[in-house]
Amino acid sequence: MNKKIVISVNTAWNIHNFRSGLVKALIAQGYDVMVMAPADAYAHRLASLGCRFKTISMDNNGTSPSRDLSLLVKYWRVLQSVRPLAYLGYTIKPNIYGSIAAHRLGIPVINNIAGLGATFISNSPLTYLVKQLYRCSLRQSNRVFFQNADDCKLFVDAGLVRPDVAEVLPGSGIDLQQFQPDPARLPAMDGFCFLLVARMLRDKGIDEYAAAARIVRQQVPGVRFQLLGPVDAHNPNSIPLERIADWKSSGLIEYLKETDDVRPYLAHADCVVLPSYREGVPHTLLEAAAMARPIIATNVAGCKDIVAHQANGLLCKVKDPADLAAKMLQMVSLTQAQRLAMGQAGRNKVVAQFDENVVIGRYLNTLRQIEANGHAHAVQGLETTAQV
Repeated sequence: MNKKIVISVNTAWNIHNFRSGLVKALIAQGYDVMVMAPADAYAHRLASLGCRFKTISMDNNGTSPSRDLSLLVKYWRVLQSVRPLAYLGYTIKPNIYGSIAAHRLGIPVINNIAGLGATFISNSPLTYLVKQLYRCSLRQSNRVFFQNADDCKLFVDAGLVRPDVAEVLPGSGIDLQQFQPDPARLPAMDGFCFLLVARMLRDKGIDEYAAAARIVRQQVPGVRFQLLGPVDAHNPNSIPLERIADWKSSGLIEYLKETDDVRPYLAHADCVVLPSYREGVPHTLLEAAAMARPIIATNVAGCKDIVAHQANGLLCKVKDPADLAAKMLQMVSLTQAQRLAMGQAGRNKVVAQFDENVVIGRYLNTLRQIEANGHAHAVQGLETTAQV
């Protein structure tokens, strides 16, 4: 029986940080997993998961038709050679071009729409084009997972995906054993500390975070503001490193760059902030809630799925530094007992709703259905042959 699975994402980093639990679970179930992604610093680490890695180059931020056509051909050649049981796509280009190639080859497809990004926030000719590409690539998929109900409804209402294959997952899920409250470290040891963990992109609300920091500092000078995450100079939505350097040199922001392990930083933070414009279900907030940290996030798709206002955090208005600052000041004014109670409420929420094992189970169930359908078709074919 065919047990080959091909998974494709736009970075090996994404697989290492967000999908490693799924990869290990698939391998434990006897599947032969190949990961396709552009090679980066994390590619060599994937071997430790037990999967094979296939480099596929792609222009993640580009819109060149010739490059995208070349990417489609690359997917077609690899999938034709491997002939997997199923193709699992994540992020926009693997979801579009990998799925189109798989459909043409008769390979079952499982998509995961983890977030719509800056393209869907705007209303431009590019938005229209991306929607048409999604409509073409998702129409024959066996299952299309979404990370929040808002995104699922948007795709179904726009006719981009069939309602019978659309399904909402609890984000990427969170490893509740890896991310646990750290009672050995108490917050507020050296000044109240806010932490934002994200790629340094405009639509993550980085500028609003800095602007709110200035407002808060005028009233509570000792509050600290940290940024943790990489700068992608090739992304047109990126915050320039020079701007971050200016914030750092002025003493406004502590820039921590990037790390392989966010847990020590989350443990030290009094509150985790994400003023994003739109999300799937942000993994950084799942990590923060799992470690019992109170959260401030924007009242938008994805963020509001994790943050229950006044329960495990506070919701603020999108693109509104003044409102973000007001919520920060409100958080600072709470007693430590109140913030600890918020953190515990967040931990309870992710345990109840966002366990990684739920996500893995849904994938395994879908793959079993694909295997069963394939077996039924094979039996039917043998019976037809016998009758002839």
